[in-house]
Amino acid sequence: MTSNPVKDKLLDGKTSVGTFMGLGSPQVTEVLAHTGLEWLIIECEHSAVDIPHVEEILRAMNGTDTVPIVRIPSADPVWVQRSLDIGGMGVLVPLVKSVEEAQAIVDAARYPPAGKRGFGPLRASDFYMNTAEYFNSIDDNVLVSLIVETKELVDNMEEIAAIDGIDALFMGVSDLSLSLGLDVLNTDYDRPEIIAVIEKMIAVSKATGVALGIHAFSVEELQAWQRRGFHFLSYKTEYKMLIEQAQEGLAAARG
Repeated sequence: MTSNPVKDKLLDGKTSVGTFMGLGSPQVTEVLAHTGLEWLIIECEHSAVDIPHVEEILRAMNGTDTVPIVRIPSADPVWVQRSLDIGGMGVLVPLVKSVEEAQAIVDAARYPPAGKRGFGPLRASDFYMNTAEYFNSIDDNVLVSLIVETKELVDNMEEIAAIDGIDALFMGVSDLSLSLGLDVLNTDYDRPEIIAVIEKMIAVSKATGVALGIHAFSVEELQAWQRRGFHFLSYKTEYKMLIEQAQEGLAAARG
């Protein structure tokens, strides 16, 4: 895969729906990739999933149109490069604080002269059987998204979103709560401090064209965020889907 229809849709202001994959299961990934979800984010920050596991998960998505995105564990450029070299089509990056950090992420995702990415797209180029096609197209197709979860990113949001190559900002309410000194166990979006960040995200998106992402845990939430201008929409997570279906069945049987 060298094209990225998800990036095209987001930058065109259209909605794209996917989910987060926290279990590291290639089988579950394969099932969800065949449902029509447009992207799957592979969780490497808060799970045991590492690069070899990511490669297996990416392989499970072969033969589908679902776009693979890797939530890397840090802004380390090595993670950006390795995630792309094995076939990821985008990265979701946590805990970014400064314009310099954001620029370094973009640089790691692009080849010179536009960036600083080292050359070695082993699996991504079909083991160098399609090197030219990959090299000539990937810079325009990598989706670079940052999680809005630090006070510093909020303070620098306008400058960070204006960087050429930052495609999306994704709300991370839990770590943002920690950074703002709020109750991390309260993930409601209707607290004044969180409302202020959401309103700033919307304003910055309108000014720069950067896409906005957020979690939605019901159809009603998904539609409500879409109306407010959030188009990079995660519907639940794969483990949340499993939990809710199991609990619903148990409750009905025991009711």
